[in-house]
Amino acid sequence: MTTYDAGPVTLERVREHVWEIPQEGDMRVPARVMASERLLEEISQDKTLQQLKNTTHLPGIKKYAICMPDGHQGYGFPVGGVAGIDAENGCISPGAVGYDINCGVRMMKTNLAYDDIEGREEELVNALFANVPSGLGGGGIVENAPIDDILARGVEWAVEQGHGVESDLAHCEDEGYRPDAVPEYVSQKAKDRGRNQVGSLGSGNHFLEVQRVTDIYREDVADSFGLEADQVVVLIHCGSRGLGHQVCTDYLREIEQTHQGLLDQLPDKELAAAPAGSQLAEEYYGAMCAAINFAWVNRQVIMHRTRQVFERVFDQSWEDMEMELLYDVAHNIAKREVHDVEGEEMELFVHRKGATRAFPAGRPELPPVYADVGQPIIIPGSMGTGSYVLRGGAESMTETFGSTAHGAGRLMSRTQAKNEFWGEDVQDDLREQNHIYVKAQSGATVAEEAPGVYKDVDEVVRVSDALGIGDRVARIYPVCNIKG
Repeated sequence: MTTYDAGPVTLERVREHVWEIPQEGDMRVPARVMASERLLEEISQDKTLQQLKNTTHLPGIKKYAICMPDGHQGYGFPVGGVAGIDAENGCISPGAVGYDINCGVRMMKTNLAYDDIEGREEELVNALFANVPSGLGGGGIVENAPIDDILARGVEWAVEQGHGVESDLAHCEDEGYRPDAVPEYVSQKAKDRGRNQVGSLGSGNHFLEVQRVTDIYREDVADSFGLEADQVVVLIHCGSRGLGHQVCTDYLREIEQTHQGLLDQLPDKELAAAPAGSQLAEEYYGAMCAAINFAWVNRQVIMHRTRQVFERVFDQSWEDMEMELLYDVAHNIAKREVHDVEGEEMELFVHRKGATRAFPAGRPELPPVYADVGQPIIIPGSMGTGSYVLRGGAESMTETFGSTAHGAGRLMSRTQAKNEFWGEDVQDDLREQNHIYVKAQSGATVAEEAPGVYKDVDEVVRVSDALGIGDRVARIYPVCNIKG
């Protein structure tokens, strides 16, 4: 197949798993989709491809707009979308970051084996559910948090307050701290929304999941990451809660009012962007970086609470169980990064919305512990199908601005999911057929996140590995899961 006809959008096959929407009309660059034919068929079922094409109209966009293998329709900018935009003469777009700023995932290792927790899954899931706040709205572990300190200092604040140890910093992207954060650019309303949500999962697709390693694909890399077969690990997926949502809302409205001329040039107002160097661009970037710090603190506090829960359930210290952070990756973010654009080093705002940074060995941004092996990448699947650990692929820098997929990607809307699935039935089936224990605030949440709602994560990871943008290292499978 040399072309793929997706209604109003026709794609040309560049090579295996790489499809291009050619540049035409007011498009500033072509658009590319990284997908197998099977995944492309699913991606073409909603507005993803049109949204990707719209993205190519953003001022300063370089090379091409990109959709990852797990892509699906989002707000203006597709989920699974990546765009590298000139940081000096381009723009920055809140819609291309998303409402849940620094929604991301971290993995914590243990020295426990599956045998150590088999038979105690129900006790463990109940203890986690009772001690890690979840659900829509609601409070967190830290009450009346010093919000400006958190926004300014990130995970360093959490460690100082006893919610972790120094080694946690060394295993987090940017050591859990964005120095460009400016708390003053975060509205009081946003701060008030986040003040009592520090250390909470929230709702939707956010979760805390205990898993076991089932497969190792690259022994040397797995050894560098400290992973082995049958090992118990913990995955935490959440973001910046109400604070990040409010930051996005605030700046979208302001940008729409202030930069109407730029908005008029775009095919979708949801792509509203502030010109690079403008006051609003600087303010949004400072506020976004502050929300990034908030999200890192949120995951850090939840992780340390999880350590404490394991201590009580298994009656030994978390240090003895070697509950150490493997890595933390962000999914919704725009960062200043230097990339090669047509042979020239250029600073870009790399927008990743539902996409994971995937830097290979040698990039100066990597923590020293991973400098020679490449960045760990964590790709959750669904609560019934398993997840993956990858490492940054050598081709990612030329193909995708150092990015890969962030998960399985949704196949159906939440409304459709609730019509198709019954939460209690999903829980029963997972427990009886798969020995996976799920606990949530409501059956509706479980229905919305049923395994059948998502694309095939195995196929998403296979394509990433085949393209060399994220190398498959290990597969992990759920043991128990708590959701909002």
